[in-house]
Amino acid sequence: MIIYNVTSNIDESIHHQWLQWMQEIHIPEVLATKKFSAARLVKVLVEEEMGGVTYSVQYTTDSQATLQKYYLEDAPQLRDKALSLFGDKMLAFRTELEVISEH
Repeated sequence: MIIYNVTSNIDESIHHQWLQWMQEIHIPEVLATKKFSAARLVKVLVEEEMGGVTYSVQYTTDSQATLQKYYLEDAPQLRDKALSLFGDKMLAFRTELEVISEH
């Protein structure tokens, strides 16, 4: 199992708008690609020196191959939507994680 993790730092001025958009629009659109079986949205509790509010979204997928299909077929359009809505008030970085075991 692979977790595609997207960590985003959101400017306070758009925080509530971004959070609502993520829950009602963006995460459902990502799941609608059928390349992920689940998503978890979590708030990062560490205060950033740069300010803002930080969240992590963890999307679960079956394989690296499926994640690569997402990158090729879906990610560019979905990222463009976020950029057009929130521009430089949002900073995101992505991490790929492999689940070794669950206890």
